[in-house]
Amino acid sequence: MLLEINAGDTAWLLTSAALVLLMTPGLAFFYGGMVRSKGVLNMMMMSFISIGTVGITWAVVGYSEAFGNSLHGIVGNPFQFAFLDSLVAGDQAVGKVPALAFAAFQGCFAIIAVALLSGAIAERVTFRAWTTLSVVWVLLVYAPLAHWVFAANGLAAEHGGWIVNDLHAIDLAGGTVIEVACGAAGLALALVLGPRVGFRSTPMRPHNMTLVMIGAGLLWFGWFGFNSGSALTSGTWAALIWVNTLLSPCAAMLAWLVIEKRRDGHPTSLGAASGAVAGLVAITPSGGSVSPLGAMAIGLTAGALCAWAVSWKYTFGFDDSLDLVGVHLVGGVVGTLGIGFLADPRTATKVAGLFYGGGAHQLWRQGVAVLAAGAFSFGMTWLIATALTKSIGMRVSPQAEVSGIDLAEHSEVGYDLTPVQHSAYRRVRHTLILDPEDVPSSMMTQETRT
Repeated sequence: MLLEINAGDTAWLLTSAALVLLMTPGLAFFYGGMVRSKGVLNMMMMSFISIGTVGITWAVVGYSEAFGNSLHGIVGNPFQFAFLDSLVAGDQAVGKVPALAFAAFQGCFAIIAVALLSGAIAERVTFRAWTTLSVVWVLLVYAPLAHWVFAANGLAAEHGGWIVNDLHAIDLAGGTVIEVACGAAGLALALVLGPRVGFRSTPMRPHNMTLVMIGAGLLWFGWFGFNSGSALTSGTWAALIWVNTLLSPCAAMLAWLVIEKRRDGHPTSLGAASGAVAGLVAITPSGGSVSPLGAMAIGLTAGALCAWAVSWKYTFGFDDSLDLVGVHLVGGVVGTLGIGFLADPRTATKVAGLFYGGGAHQLWRQGVAVLAAGAFSFGMTWLIATALTKSIGMRVSPQAEVSGIDLAEHSEVGYDLTPVQHSAYRRVRHTLILDPEDVPSSMMTQETRT
C-alpha cells in the first residue's frame, strides 16, 4: 500500500518532538531552582535520568502497550511494536506522518510525565528507588493510561482504548493521562514517603529563582510543540492550538499574581512562573476544542484555583514538595472539565460545550475521564511505592536528608563556594603574582609587607 506521507506535517511533528524533549531539561531547571541548594543536583538528575530510563523503556515495550491493538480497551499488545522494529521499514503511517515519528513524539510525552513525578518527592528519595520507579511507572501506569486516552481506533493500530473510543472524552495532549495522573500519583508518593525532615517547621524556600524563571521559559517554549504537535498536522487546527497555548498561561499568570498580591501583599517571580505553568497545564487537554476566548477563561480559572490549591499541603499535612497536586492535578481537572463548558463547535472537534448549547453531554464524559485517570494512577502508584519501600527502600536516611541529598546520593554539590587558599599567590593592584618577593618595593602596601 502506498503511504500518503505529508512532508510538512512530518517536519512539524519532528520539530514538536524536539520541543517536548527540551521540556524535560527545562523542568530540571524549574524544579532545581525550587528546592534548597543542597538538593539541586539530585533534583535535576531525577529529570535527566528519566530521559534515559523512559526513552529505552518506551522503545522496548512502552509504545506497544500504549498504541498496540487493544486488549479489552485496557492496554495495547506489548509485543506488537516491540523495540520499534516493525516501524523501521517505513511502511506504516499515523495519519499522514510516519509511525516512527509519531512513536518518537509520544515517547517524549512519556519522559516528561515521569519527570514531573519527582516534584512531589523532592529531597528525600534514593536515586536507585527513583530510577526503578521511573521504569515501573511507565509500564504499569502511564502506558495503559496513554492507551485509554490517546489510542483512537485506526490511529496506530486497529483497536484502541476505552476513554477515547467508547467514552468519547476529549483530551488533546494529556490533561488526564499526564496532568491529572501525575498529580494523583504525586499525592500517593507523598503520602507513602511521608514529609521531609522539618516540613512545616523549617523554611524550605526556593534557593535560586533565576533557575526557576529560566525553567518556566523553557517549559512554555516546549509546550507549543507539546500541544500543537498533538494535532499531527501543521494546518489551521495547529495554529488555533498554538494561539490558545499562548493565551491561557498569559491569563493564568495574571490571575495568580492578582491573588498573590491581595493575599500576601506582593506579586512574586515564583507566582508568575507557577501561574504560567498552571495555564499551560489547563490548556493541555482543551487547546484544540476551545476558542481563544475560551482559552483565556480556562487560564484565568486555573491561575486563581491553583494559587489557592498550593496551600492544601499545609492544611492537610502532605508534603507535595513542588506543588504537583496544587498545579498539575488541579490545573488538569480545570482544563479537562473546561471542555465540557467551553468546547466550541467551530473547532476541529465539532463538539459543543454547555455554554455553546451542547448541554451536559460532553461534561459528564470529561468528568468520568478525570475520575478514572486519577483513581487508577493514585491506586497503582500507591501500590508501586509501597512495594518499593518494603523491598529496596525509597527514602534516604534522615542524616543524609539533613546534610544534603546531593552529597549523599551523588557525592557532588551544586555550588562549590569554598574559597581557594594558596599562600604563594597574592594580588597587588590587580596584578596576580606568584610570590611576595617578586613585588617591587614601590608597589608594596603596608598590608603586603606584613
